[in-house]
Amino acid sequence: MFTGIVQGIANVVSVEQKPGLTTFGIRFPQEHLNHVTVGASVAINGTCLTVTSQDGDQLYFDAMQETLRLTTLGDLSSGSLINFERAARIGDEIGGHLLSGHIHTTAQVTAIERPENNCTLYFEVPPEWARYVFPKGYIAINGASLTIGDVTLNTFTVHLIPETLRATTFSELQTGDRVNIEIDSQTQTIVDTLARMGYDRPLQ
Repeated sequence: MFTGIVQGIANVVSVEQKPGLTTFGIRFPQEHLNHVTVGASVAINGTCLTVTSQDGDQLYFDAMQETLRLTTLGDLSSGSLINFERAARIGDEIGGHLLSGHIHTTAQVTAIERPENNCTLYFEVPPEWARYVFPKGYIAINGASLTIGDVTLNTFTVHLIPETLRATTFSELQTGDRVNIEIDSQTQTIVDTLARMGYDRPLQ
């Protein structure tokens, strides 16, 4: 499990493509490598991956074709920056909301506004996932737990403060970029339960 609090930014140094498998070599800040072992879980842009090997400050992860299909990891190349979070431990503070690291879908950045000391990002999700997006609800974008702002049909906004921009890769986003989306599990359960009872939510 993960908390949605991004611990830092790491740098992709290699991408090795094999039949049915892609191996990522990612360089991490040294202070976040304590007690890392092969088999540990790390969220890479919100996607839970398993450490397969380590070489100094570089960790290696394998991603199957299905993972690449469902996420934006297939867009990564050498030099790409990613958000990361190591798996939560019992007793850790939950500063965001609990995440599984299983990506539901991707969204596209449709607009960016940068008023002084603020940043508003606009995202468009596939229509079938918009039913789980509510104003003031939780959503995970590239592994970061964020509060949803406005919602119109299948478009929503998030408002970011300077500290969030500093600690994540969101300052690098551009219009047209894709991001990983994990829907809040409690919201999904409630919406699906109500739909089975005949109280489906119309898009507005």
